[in-house]
Amino acid sequence: MGFYARWIVPHLVNLAMRNSDLLPYRKRLLSRAEGRVLEIGVGSGLNLPLYTDRVTEVVGLDPHPGLLEMAAAKNASVPTEILEGSAESIPLEDNSVDTVVTAWTLCSIPDVTAALVEARRVLKPNGRFLFVEHGLADTESVRRWQHRLTPAWKRISGGCHLDRPISELVENAGFRITGLETSYIPGPKLMTFTYEGAASPTDKVRPAPSTIAPRAPRPRPPG
Repeated sequence: MGFYARWIVPHLVNLAMRNSDLLPYRKRLLSRAEGRVLEIGVGSGLNLPLYTDRVTEVVGLDPHPGLLEMAAAKNASVPTEILEGSAESIPLEDNSVDTVVTAWTLCSIPDVTAALVEARRVLKPNGRFLFVEHGLADTESVRRWQHRLTPAWKRISGGCHLDRPISELVENAGFRITGLETSYIPGPKLMTFTYEGAASPTDKVRPAPSTIAPRAPRPRPPG
């Protein structure tokens, strides 16, 4: 891990995720978590003080040691275990958690489909996957720019993709979406189209959708 990735990226991620516009989404998401929770991409631990007493334990997973150091220092509201590890190979047993949570995480996991299949594996059959993520917009002009800029953007932002079709990825990994709302939050449209939802595990996994952009005339950047 290079100097930029080890020492700079954690602070950039923590600063971006402290955006006050995101707090209502966090609180709404975490209010629905219960039992033993796995938070994939716990990052600097911004969610840890927000879990309710419906949660008995949080296992926070992240591959980045710098972010995990920040998470370990947070004043968590429930018993918490912090693990360094990959979302594509979750170090937990099958059917061992009641809730899986991701919050602005799926954009940066290298093999996001493998991570979602792993999330389904560790969930109990009656468990729930709760997510709030940014991704592929519902406006064609914005989509074009998301596809166009993602290759450069992910190199400077810790692997973040602007153009992942979150709901499709979730369904294709073996989940049935039970609730979903989409909207733009304040900020540049390229980065702020938000998927907020819940899903339950099923037995069916489908091929991952393509995110390759179609050829199109060069548009003007959206406002």
